[in-house]
Formats: sequence, structure tokens, C-alpha cells
Amino acid sequence: MEEIYLCKYGELALKGLNKGQFESVLLSNIRKKIAPFGEFRVRSSQSTIYVEPLGETVNKPGLFRELLTVFGISTVCRAAKTEKNIDSIVATVKEYIPPFLEGKRTFRASAKRADKKFPMTSPEIAATVGAAVLEATNGKIGVSMEKPDADITVEVREEYAFVHADAVRGAGGMPVGTSGRALLLLSGGIDSPVAGYMMAKRGAKIEAVHFESFPYTSEKAKEKVLELANIMSSYCGQMRVSCVSVTGIQERLKDTVDESYFTLLLRRSMMRIACAVAKQRYCDALITGESLGQVASQTMQALNVTNAVSDIPVFRPCIGLDKEEIIEIARKTGTFDTSVLPYEDCCSVFAPRHPKTRPVMEKVVEEEEKAQLSELERTALENLRVYFLPEKES
Repeated sequence: MEEIYLCKYGELALKGLNKGQFESVLLSNIRKKIAPFGEFRVRSSQSTIYVEPLGETVNKPGLFRELLTVFGISTVCRAAKTEKNIDSIVATVKEYIPPFLEGKRTFRASAKRADKKFPMTSPEIAATVGAAVLEATNGKIGVSMEKPDADITVEVREEYAFVHADAVRGAGGMPVGTSGRALLLLSGGIDSPVAGYMMAKRGAKIEAVHFESFPYTSEKAKEKVLELANIMSSYCGQMRVSCVSVTGIQERLKDTVDESYFTLLLRRSMMRIACAVAKQRYCDALITGESLGQVASQTMQALNVTNAVSDIPVFRPCIGLDKEEIIEIARKTGTFDTSVLPYEDCCSVFAPRHPKTRPVMEKVVEEEEKAQLSELERTALENLRVYFLPEKES
């Protein structure tokens, strides 16, 4: 009996004439992600991707876990491929399905008949499959059409029939790489990795820029950020992280401007540098982890002040989420435990005691002109360092 993996589309199935382009990207993403787990044949048909293991050395548990992280896939299920006749289907159900029913009290059988030439209707197939399950389990499991503990499905397609139970919810969203490129301002906190995840789920290819303040921030703080990028690569693909030192900019601001404007002016400087990095990397937007009202620099007025220096769109997918919602996503994506490690980030250096929360643009510009930051920003940009996560093989 041959076991394969069926990956169902989500909203990708609703695409029109350009659906093929999205499918092509999704197939490429799947092949890249599952390559470490063995040899496979990957193909698509009728809004389903078939992943067929080749040989006996495939790491099936690893493969299954990896498929669940691929954006563009709504559900994944293990399935047995069988000949397209009712005797083969029944025999496969009796052999393949019982292990899925251990500990379950009820089941429901259903059928999908894509091949309308098959001599039985979908209800007839489902009834036959249900009887086969009851026989295979000696009647120890009941039938429930309302809220079953297990769903048994037979799909009759062009060449073969497939028997499976309980599809597992996948990552959903759109395939990474179908919605352009964007640059994430990646700090060491909880919010920015979540923002990157949410935009990758919408199909954006993510790169990152991180701002450091050595020696005021430690090497451990940078390592923490690179580990976050490494974790993010499991769903974003390989992450290119540009590390930019803003130490000189912060020291200049500390010496020249009203303390209450320090954070705002630092944020504006970081946005200008990020825009320059984005253009170098052909990114069409910036991404930040800001949430409205969470801290002083994230009021409407403060966000307007920082937005003013960007000439490309700034996406803030966390803007309407509260902290608990953001933490829930961070735990789901595996970044939370790293994000809460107690290493400082650049925004904590020289932080003002009473930051401006409702700044006036004219006064912000007046303070900024005192600092004369353009040369320092140019130097910071010229001296950025690049890291790839996970590291490229030599």
C-alpha cells in the first residue's frame, strides 16, 4: 500500500487566469522545504498538491511537519493510494484506517467523486466505506454525522482513489513570493517577528534590517535577533538580515536635541535608512511590528511623524492587535521564548524619561535639523553587515 500526502489549497483555489503562476510558486516552495527529508514527486491537480515519497528512506514525520508550515496550503493529510474500483477501496479502508481510529468513539464516512464515470454515486461510496470501517473495527466505534471524532474520506480522482482520515489544518495564506518583497524592521522584541510572519502569510518575500547600538547593546542582543531570523526562516524561507549600527546617530541626538524628541528622531532616522536598504534590495514596502498605543512612539501622531520620512508603503499588520493576541501568535510561530530573553535593543539606549506622545511635525523637523544626521546615516548605511539565516552551505 502506497502512502502519499494530499495538500489542499486555501484561497489560492479562488484565483482566476493567473492561478497557474501562484501554483508554480507554491510547488517550488514545497520542493525546497521538503528536500532535506528525502526524495519526492510533487505535482498538482484539481486544487490539490500530491507529495509522493520515493524510496524507503523518507523522513515521514519531518515531511508532514514541514508541509504544515508552507503558506498557501490550507490542510494536509496522509492518504493511501489505491486502484479505482470499490473492492480495492474497501480493502484499503480496512487496512489503512483503523490506526487513525484508536481512542475515537465515533466516525463519519464521506466520498468525493471527481470522476463522474465511476459506477457508484458519492453517497453509495460513503455508505460502503462506512460499512467497511464498522467491519474492520468489529463495531467498536459508532457513527455520528453531526460531530464525529474522526472523518474518513474517499476521493475518486482521474487515475486513482485516495483514502484518508482527519486532514490537519495547514498554514493557510498565500505562497511566499507571490506578493512582492518587503523589508522587516526586526528588533529583538515580540512584535516584529509576528509582523513578519503575518506578511509572509500574505505572500510577501521577507528580508530584514536590524539596528544595533554596540557597545551600548551587547553581542548577545544581536545574536538573539539572528536567532529570531533563523526561527522565522522556517516559514519565510531564508532570511537576509542587514545589521546597521546607529550608535553614532544616537550619540549625536543625545548631545543636540531636546530629550523628549529623542525616540521620535531615532525612529525617523531608522526609517530613512530602512528605505534606503529596501531600495537596494528591490523591496517595495517596509514592515514594522507597531501596535497602536502600545508605547509612546506608537500613538497616531507619532506614527504620522515617522511615516513622513518614508517614500514607500509601511505595513503594520499588528496595528490593531493587543499584546495578548501578539503573544499568542509569537508562541504559535516559535519566536516568543527567544523574544523574551533579557537582552537590550537599541531603542532602550538613551530612552527619554518623558517622550513626546503627540508631536507637532514642525517642531520635530526643527529639532531634527539641530542634529544634522544625513552624513551619519550615510555612514551607517555604508557599513552595514549582512547575515543569512539559516547560514548558506559553503
